[in-house]
Amino acid sequence: MEWIRQRLDKFKEPFGKGKKLEKYAPAINALDTFLFTPNHTTKTGAHIRDGVDLKRTMITVVLALIPALIFGMWNGGYQYLHQLPEYADGVPFMDAFLEGASKIVPMIIVSYAIGLGIEFAFAIFRGHEVNEGYLVTGLLIPMVMPIDIPLWMVGVSVVFSVIIGKEAFGGTGMNILNPALTARAFAFFAYPTYMSGNTVWVHNAYEIDGVSGETILGKLASGTEVPYNTMDMFSGMIPGSIAETSTICILAGALILVLTKVGSWRIILSGFIGAAIMAFIFNSLPALGVEGNDLTNFPWYNHLVIGGLAFGVVFMATDPVSAAQTMRGKWIYGFLIGFFAVMIRIFNPAYPEGIMLAILLMNVFSPVIDHYVIQANIKKRKKRLGAVKGQVKTAV
Repeated sequence: MEWIRQRLDKFKEPFGKGKKLEKYAPAINALDTFLFTPNHTTKTGAHIRDGVDLKRTMITVVLALIPALIFGMWNGGYQYLHQLPEYADGVPFMDAFLEGASKIVPMIIVSYAIGLGIEFAFAIFRGHEVNEGYLVTGLLIPMVMPIDIPLWMVGVSVVFSVIIGKEAFGGTGMNILNPALTARAFAFFAYPTYMSGNTVWVHNAYEIDGVSGETILGKLASGTEVPYNTMDMFSGMIPGSIAETSTICILAGALILVLTKVGSWRIILSGFIGAAIMAFIFNSLPALGVEGNDLTNFPWYNHLVIGGLAFGVVFMATDPVSAAQTMRGKWIYGFLIGFFAVMIRIFNPAYPEGIMLAILLMNVFSPVIDHYVIQANIKKRKKRLGAVKGQVKTAV
């Protein structure tokens, strides 16, 4: 590392203060920050130091995403290859993984190249250092997209997400909406035919006859029989967005976030509780004499393991910037996300997946939730203080 340090210091000389290329120093310093910051230690006196900073937080989230990403690459290839006649006897792991990776890795490269390029440009223009916030966003955006979305659409969605969803509010830590979900929402409403239907979730489903790519939610919305059991849904061997299908891998990532205290277990738990309660209410309609449909009659526990609900609750709803900040607010925020996600999923046949809209909606209302939680705490403490003063007067 000392050799790298010396070479980097020499390379940075023209970008130093008062030098010719000083204006572009933030872009060069980003590499230095990524490799060597924090690079100082305390020397004297009593002190407590915490190794947690923005970079370590972002890298922890990236590590938590790896299980879902690797499974998504394998499943992306498997969903396509296992329907071909030449793979009737089974699909080798590496064949499926490489097939999926050939589609997903370019999306990740495009996401990071364009997103970081914009962040570097804004850092140079504003004269501040480049933050590590896009380390997570740049990976999340491809992971929530259909596997066959064109790369240029990924790029346009990234531009919209970074500029409108993040930099317009001041950059990392200032955004009111989750940037990755902002990109997906833009892609969904700008290019709906590439973000929904039965031909976008499996590679080449729109080109090759006999290759089916309809998701479980799509089948339920159209009244088609679902050919998967609960274990298939839980394991993730079903069509869907790249990294949203495997609840097992998503829960593994959730465990990493909770153990490292990067993600809020309150939001995750309350999100699943809210979704379960809403789904259970719909499951109870026949007992009340109300005729349901395939979505309302779908078992409540299956609602928790299909679509993007689990992925959204674990990795999107827990965004520390756009989520609620108070302890009680996190319970309310997470519960309403799960509650509304299933409600939108069932009531909107044109869009049988509600987690994206539910999270974006609650991103907007999270400050309101925190405000009323804080006001309630203030009133409770004032009431307690009044009671204490009354007791003192009585004693006197």
